Amino acid sequence: MTALLDIAVDAKDHGSRPVLRSLRLRLAAGETVSLVGASGCGKSTLLSIAAGLDTAYRGSVRLDGQPLRGPSPDVGMVFQEPRLFPWLTVAQNIAFGAAPDAGSGARIAALLDEVGLAGHADALPKQLSGGQAQRAAIARGLFTSPRVLLLDEPFSAVDAFTRMRLQDLLVRVVRQRGLAVLVVTHDIDEALLLSERVVLMDAAAGPVRAEFAVELPRPRERSALAASGLRAAILDSLHAAHAF
Repeated sequence: MTALLDIAVDAKDHGSRPVLRSLRLRLAAGETVSLVGASGCGKSTLLSIAAGLDTAYRGSVRLDGQPLRGPSPDVGMVFQEPRLFPWLTVAQNIAFGAAPDAGSGARIAALLDEVGLAGHADALPKQLSGGQAQRAAIARGLFTSPRVLLLDEPFSAVDAFTRMRLQDLLVRVVRQRGLAVLVVTHDIDEALLLSERVVLMDAAAGPVRAEFAVELPRPRERSALAASGLRAAILDSLHAAHAF
């Protein structure tokens, strides 16, 4: 596999507690990989390292062979909560940190239409539903036209039907843009729906415990995922890893 994103973490600690050790993960262009594992095993920490938000570790992150030593416009991030500034409009939140006039015009309008928020550019976050707020967060993650998108349990705070709609949105956007995606999730069905690979992290700091290739055809039907033998294999591995 030719890696677009190459993450190598030799050691990452939180105080005296080892969180990540000897962990290597590569993503190809256009590939979606889901990270699963026990709470506290370092999934979100790994995402923060990949995003350049956490540099206190031994190792390296490379994008297309070039080292990443901090946040980059080539790597977008979507958090578990939308984290929108309540005093800014949707357009201003999406373009936050860019030029003062970047949150207006055709570019923002096209992005809002892409995520299903057409006509909401001037709305404040308090005027949005939970699902709409997370769509705005996805738009913000896409604003710089990244090559890699990182998502940390992005749909865990919304209801089941909204979650399905947001999953479908993510699949569509990823396919249209050809993004490499790394997503943290505790939902095995979500991992199977979104991913080409599911990576199981161990409860103890160390190398990846297991990887599962998801060779189900697209578009994927949710009804077929529950009956998949792969789902049972992942659940068995999670149990063996003391993830629950």
